[in-house]
Amino acid sequence: MRFSVIIPVYNKSPYVAKAIGSVLAQSFKDFELIIVDDGSKDGSYEVASNAIEGHRSTCRLCRQENAGVSMARNNGVAASQGDYVCFLDADDWWEPTFLEEMDNLIVEFPEAGIYGTNYTIVNEARHKTRVASIGVEEGFVKGYINYCQVYAKTMYMPLWTGAVCIPKGVFDEMQGFPRGIKLGEDFLLWVRIALKYKVAFVNKPLAYYNQDVDGANRGVGRLHNPKDHMLWNLGLLEGEEKCNHDFKQLIDNLRTYGLMPYYLSAEFHEDAKRELAKVNWELQPKQIRKQYKKPLFMLKAENLMKMVGSKVKQKLLSKR
Repeated sequence: MRFSVIIPVYNKSPYVAKAIGSVLAQSFKDFELIIVDDGSKDGSYEVASNAIEGHRSTCRLCRQENAGVSMARNNGVAASQGDYVCFLDADDWWEPTFLEEMDNLIVEFPEAGIYGTNYTIVNEARHKTRVASIGVEEGFVKGYINYCQVYAKTMYMPLWTGAVCIPKGVFDEMQGFPRGIKLGEDFLLWVRIALKYKVAFVNKPLAYYNQDVDGANRGVGRLHNPKDHMLWNLGLLEGEEKCNHDFKQLIDNLRTYGLMPYYLSAEFHEDAKRELAKVNWELQPKQIRKQYKKPLFMLKAENLMKMVGSKVKQKLLSKR
């Protein structure tokens, strides 16, 4: 079997049928679909079961006690039989040619340890849909990319969970998604693969990243305990940070971007300062350096004004 597609589900009953349908509609048919319900309490399991009715030879629906998305994905891969594994979250969906394009990419670039496509970011609540501005060169169609350089250029993820494919042997070698990380568990896997293997990318938006989901069910947009955040769990890559310039630049960019909410938080301010002390500030843009040099009270005031403005804008859009 060519592909195993893993869909983890936790309380996504309004969305999961669409995700499943987008997999079943693929033009490339040599795949299996494994859905892992992570202890949902909103009827997601029943919705998924109905969605695969008539496709039981291709699809399997598993259930586990709530253990988090990493364990759900890992358990799905452990039960899989395909040579390559793909992942789709239960609130996202694919173009019908996603697996076909992945197969073409694998045939053309067989040395890669991970494959990716561009994707469309959807926010219907704000009436916005845009293709991710991946930092590849203008006119780039497909080929091998320097993952760290491309990511650092625009800070759009060149490898996103719903738009990647990994040889199962490479996934097993990396021991899957890290357990216990609630924000950035996917990045930790992608970057470890990218630091050892080639990364092949096709610059077509073949997947949809849905940002309309209830914030209570999303890993982003709220502060996690540092022990659950990937930026505080880079110990295994400390050697790469010292000797790999591209990786160092990417990690520092992620720190200065991702740690600002923690830096402004009374609870996590000191934790953020310790991580930010690792940044090579000489390589950061001037506006970033100026931002972090501002008095803390000023930064908090600016952030509050942005939050209020954002909420007002959302209310106005919802009324329209």
